[in-house]
Amino acid sequence: QVQLVESGGGSVQAGGSLTLSCGASGSIASSLMMGWYRQGPGKARELVAAISSGGITNYADSVKGRFTISRNNAVNTVYLQMNSLKAEDTAVYYCNARYRPNPWSSVVNFWGKGTPVTVSS
Repeated sequence: QVQLVESGGGSVQAGGSLTLSCGASGSIASSLMMGWYRQGPGKARELVAAISSGGITNYADSVKGRFTISRNNAVNTVYLQMNSLKAEDTAVYYCNARYRPNPWSSVVNFWGKGTPVTVSS
């Protein structure tokens, strides 16, 4: 079992920046993928950004060029740097960790409880 704790959310004006952090209770170096998802008011949860164990990143089109995901395996933490924030970025942001405990097992997902981000225009 891996526990994930997000921090860094808050309120910011449009055009501003925030950095989210996700601390894991276990090693993220052994994860398949670490990611950030978000769920806006009345919307489904969506992938924002993900980073593989090899450092390959993937971003939603809506955040490309504005958000950057990174990981520090030494401190078991994943970050999401968010710049040029827009009102439509308002959502609860969730950290996700994806593992495959052994080669013959299914993928297991762990989720944090989320951190809210509010962007005012």
